[in-house]
Amino acid sequence: MLRKIRLTLAVIFFACITLLFLDFTGTVHVWLGWMARIQFLPAVLALNVGVIVFLVALTLVFGRVYCSVICPLGVMQDVIARLGGRSKKRRYRFGYSPEKRWLRWGVLALFVIALVAGIGSLAALLAPYSSYGRIAQNLFAPLYGWGNNLLAYAAERVDSYAFYETSVWMKSLPTFLIAVVTFVVIAVLAWRGGRTYCNTICPVGTVLGFVARWSWFKPVIDTDKCVECNLCSRRCKASCIDVKNHRIDYSRCVACMDCVDECRHGAISYQHKPGSPSQTPSPSQTLPRREGLKGAAKSESSPSGGVEGAVSEGTSRRTFLTATGLALTAATLRAQEMKVDGGLAAIADKKVPRRGTPIVPPGALSASHFAQHCTACQLCVSVCPNEVLRPSTDLMRLMQPEMSYERGYCRPECVKCSEVCPAGAIRPITTADKSATQIGHAVWIRQNCVPLTDGVECGNCARHCPTEAITMVPSDAANPGSPKIPVVDTERCIGCGSCENLCPARPFSAIYVEGHERHRMI
Repeated sequence: MLRKIRLTLAVIFFACITLLFLDFTGTVHVWLGWMARIQFLPAVLALNVGVIVFLVALTLVFGRVYCSVICPLGVMQDVIARLGGRSKKRRYRFGYSPEKRWLRWGVLALFVIALVAGIGSLAALLAPYSSYGRIAQNLFAPLYGWGNNLLAYAAERVDSYAFYETSVWMKSLPTFLIAVVTFVVIAVLAWRGGRTYCNTICPVGTVLGFVARWSWFKPVIDTDKCVECNLCSRRCKASCIDVKNHRIDYSRCVACMDCVDECRHGAISYQHKPGSPSQTPSPSQTLPRREGLKGAAKSESSPSGGVEGAVSEGTSRRTFLTATGLALTAATLRAQEMKVDGGLAAIADKKVPRRGTPIVPPGALSASHFAQHCTACQLCVSVCPNEVLRPSTDLMRLMQPEMSYERGYCRPECVKCSEVCPAGAIRPITTADKSATQIGHAVWIRQNCVPLTDGVECGNCARHCPTEAITMVPSDAANPGSPKIPVVDTERCIGCGSCENLCPARPFSAIYVEGHERHRMI
């Protein structure tokens, strides 16, 4: 019963947190955003004392249920381990292994040093919630987007607007490759050893494991009932049950309840047992031992398979490939349409200008504050409706979001990134405050400006500036009829990027935004 409750809660948390990263509308966060805020590392960085106390108290009472229920990366490992143990031969593939304490505490020390030193990219590589966020954003979200576009394509053909298309594009190649490598490494470790990552690398697992040594409720071995069949140890994905010495390493136990469910003799129960953090039998206790697993594991009926199963599997595979092909084709055609001006001339893609200072979102306060608190989970990137946020490729800020305006600009009425950030890197901000927050200023590049290069009137930057910080003036002060060029009032400019995004110059805009190290109110 306890295992079923744990599985139900884990599935709910995993599905809802995944949906937070897949939802490109940002509406799901109104109901489920609290699930991101109760993740351990974001709560620590945001100094959310209430959540930290809750998670520590939860661990002191029930053990590492955070790792088996709330943490999405932990649940993902359970899913992969379960898939890897579907066959009878691999069902009992685990076994007890001693704790690699030097590795666990060494990684934790490296993680803390990276946080203190402000090396956010290194800390983000090790943080479990951030790792899963990058996997969901870079691997799962594109599939979700293509599926949505396929539905939108089909709905459009029947004059329905229940769905709308969204662009699917690679926001950062380095971050994508890191997400792929992370997924492969964790998947291999989970397939072969269950919770190996959680109990050797994960810094959050090490911290909570230290607290879990003194948990009130824990799995306890009844030495009078134990027949040493070893089933519990071979089913323990945390590799923390030493049947020979009737000992459980509670610092690595993730309270999954698999051992309680597997024991055929009721020798393991989840209860309160006073005593030392690690359970060790008294020297006076003796009990008979039995070798191996003779008669312990029941045979499982094999699936019928056969021709019918093969046909069904082949049909479903063809259906999936067909749907994927249609989605890719529709997305390609749509992208091609968007790059054509009036159906006649191809529009060249804009290139990213070389900024002296990166632009961080309003609410970040400063570049240093953002770098120290951001976990690079990509949640703000996933909900940005204007495709302004993308992971940085700079080594010191690798994977942390930064702003760029090739595909859109930061609209004054949008504050979604500040609403979803769980780590306090982007503080909550109102639309009124955002319109008065200067995150950068526009810089004009004379040699790229269309009125001077092509001899035509433009003024796009001035027309679309929300703060009226750009004024068009004659390029020759002595000749009022000369082509007009923009002049930027840096005191009024807030750095929203509308001028850069809407500038018709290609491949580089004639006006771009330079970021500010510290934001200020105007």
